Order: sequence, then C-alpha cells, then structure tokens
Amino acid sequence: MSEATRASERPRSLIAGRLVVLVAIVLSALTLRTAVTSLTPLLDEIGRDVGFDSAVVGLFGMLPTAMFAVAGILTPRFIRRFGLEVVVLVSMAMTAAGLAVRPLMSGTAALLVFSALALGGMGIGNVVVPPLVKRYFPDRIGAVSTIYILCVQIGTMVPALIAVPLSDSHGWRVSLGVWALLPIAAMLPWLTVVAGRRRRGSDTSPAASGDAPSIDPDEAPVGQVWRSPVAWGMAGMFGMTSLITYSMFTWIPKILTEAGASTGFAGSMVALFSAVGFLAALGAPSLCIRIANPYPVVLACGVSYLVGFAGLLWAPMSASIVWIVVVGLGPSTFPMALTLINLRTRTGAGSAALSGFTQGLGYAVACIGPLMFGVLHDATGGWTWPFALLLVAVCVILVAGWVACKPRFLEDSWTADSVDAGPRHTP
Repeated sequence: MSEATRASERPRSLIAGRLVVLVAIVLSALTLRTAVTSLTPLLDEIGRDVGFDSAVVGLFGMLPTAMFAVAGILTPRFIRRFGLEVVVLVSMAMTAAGLAVRPLMSGTAALLVFSALALGGMGIGNVVVPPLVKRYFPDRIGAVSTIYILCVQIGTMVPALIAVPLSDSHGWRVSLGVWALLPIAAMLPWLTVVAGRRRRGSDTSPAASGDAPSIDPDEAPVGQVWRSPVAWGMAGMFGMTSLITYSMFTWIPKILTEAGASTGFAGSMVALFSAVGFLAALGAPSLCIRIANPYPVVLACGVSYLVGFAGLLWAPMSASIVWIVVVGLGPSTFPMALTLINLRTRTGAGSAALSGFTQGLGYAVACIGPLMFGVLHDATGGWTWPFALLLVAVCVILVAGWVACKPRFLEDSWTADSVDAGPRHTP
C-alpha cells in the first residue's frame, strides 16, 4: 500500500479543510423538520382563522411524508445530473421560499401549496445529507452523523416548543414565517462550496482540493437498489418509524386536548416527544458504529412503543409526560436508519441510491399514517383503532429491522448476479 493511500485512510481532524461543509450540513439539518413541527401545534388556530376542518388537519399531517416520498424518488436522479452540492443548495432555496410565503396566504389551498414547496425542499435535503457526510467525512461517519441527526432533532423540537407562545404574542403568521431564516442562512455556506468546486473544475475530486478524503459519490450506480434485501429492510424500518412519528406529531395535541389538556400543554408534549428523540440521536449512531448487528435496539424501541401507546390510549392524562417520553424513545430507529445508510454501503453512489430508496419508499408508505389515524378516529369516535394501526406499524418495524441490521452491504446484492451468488462480505 502506498504512502498516499495510507495517508488518505487515516482519520483526520473533523474540521480540517472541511469546516465550511460542516457548518453547511449543520445549518441544513436544522431546517429539515421546521415546516412540520412549527405548524402542527397551530393547526386548530389556523383552521379557525382560515377555515378548514379535521379532515384538512389530516391532509396537513400527510403532506410531509408525501413530499418526502416524492423527493426520495427524484433526488438520486438530480444528484447524478447536477451533483450533491448544487442539489442541496436548491433544496435550501425551495425551503426558504415555501416557509417565507406560506404565512402570507389566506386560503387553505395556498397554504397547502407553499407548505408542499417547503417540504419538498426539506425532502431533498433529507436524501442528500447522508451522501454528503459520506463524501466529505468518510473517516468520521459516526461523529458527523451524530452531529447532523442531533441538529435535525433540535430543528424538530424547538419549533414545537415555541410555536404557541410565539403565536400568542405575535400571531400565527409570524410564528410560521420566522423559520425561513434558517434555510436562508444554510444557503450561504453552500454557495461558497459550490463556487469553490466550480473554480477548481468539475474534474477535481474533493481529496485533491483538500476538502475531504478521496471518495466519488457521483459515479452512476451499477445496480438496481430494489434487488437488495438491505434496501427493503431499511425502507420498511424507516417507513414505519416515520408513519408513527408523523402520526404522533399530528395527533398528540388532539389526543391530549380531547382528554382535557390545554392547547399549550399539548403543544409542549409535541416538543417533549421531539426532545426524547434528541437524546436518542446522541446514542444511536455510535451504537450502530460499534455493534455489528444493532437489532436489540430495535426490539427495545418496539417495547417502548407498546408501553407508550397503551398509556396514551387508556390513561392519557394520568401520566402524560411519562407516556410521551416512552413513546418518544421508539423512533430511535430513525437515527439508526440514517446512520445505517452509510454503514451498509461501500460507495457514495450506493449511499445516495440507498438514501433515495429508503426515504422515497419509506415516506410513501408513511404518508398514510396521519391521514388514516384521523379517518379511523372520525369513523369510530375513539382512539382504539387509530392505535391499532400503529401497532401494525410496530410489527413491521420488528421484521424489517431484523433484515436491515444484518452486517452486509447493499452493493453485494443489488444486481441479479450478486443475488444469485449470495452476498459477498469484505474481510
């Protein structure tokens, strides 16, 4: 092995030659849920002002996963055509435009359209950040994954926590519109990165320019991701986790207010649900790095879901905080899945393909969650059947997690020949 090869394989300082990219990833991650959790605590108030009923609330709850699914399907093609950095820059511009214009609208249709624009930008960001981590930080995947997933959780928790107080003091339009500042801030370092890469020329690798160790994530994938059981396991685990998570984001306020809680308390419980996910994000990436098969964590998440759902269904006001904390531990499979995208792929192209498939298919399935949860509630007048839907999702997580957590690589099973021959592991 040459001296240059050995040097490229040594772990480097986390920020050496990569500080601007790290700042850009952090700011982008902070934006990836703001359009969701800044809105859900205010839906009742906005509905009274604009004029829509609980069916439209369910539609708003379904919209994030629907747009994330579309982004998951299309983004890998955009990456191959335009490159990671340009795509993430465009995603931040879409997010900023949607968040800035949405509060100015006075009709339900316009609110939905500009919410969709912001969520489409966020969905593209969801897909493109994992391969960006693999591109610029292949020697620090665990550390950078932890950082950006923590930022996603912060960007989920804080809007939910302050949405109602901000609306009470300045109105719901200000409460929604203020979050446009984050994607605008994220655009600035990405503009620097894009401009720098264009100055160096498209043929210059990140390693050659000193930005990152040598890795080329933009090469065309050589296989069909849907052939791999790794991809199906990841999509199932990620999709059902998202179905449960977005159902909770949308309906926790309604569950608790129907049980007698105030609107402010219900909104704070959405924030608490997000905060527990913040704690999970601290540990999940490092566990995935250190444990060859992290399936026991998936089992623990399944138990957490079951206990928390039982409490919210049968005694929602007796120990609301306890039930929300326990349920909030369940989506630890979300940071696990984001980390496994890079750990179960050999190449940047594999990471981009697996990220798109996992999030595209996963969110497509998940988008039925908030809507069906509301439909079942309206049809039965209670919460038993909505929670039964979530119980089915937990069962799927347990099965799919078994497949996703096995220590093997996407590229070993994404062609017909490799499937026939069986997986080939790297020593």
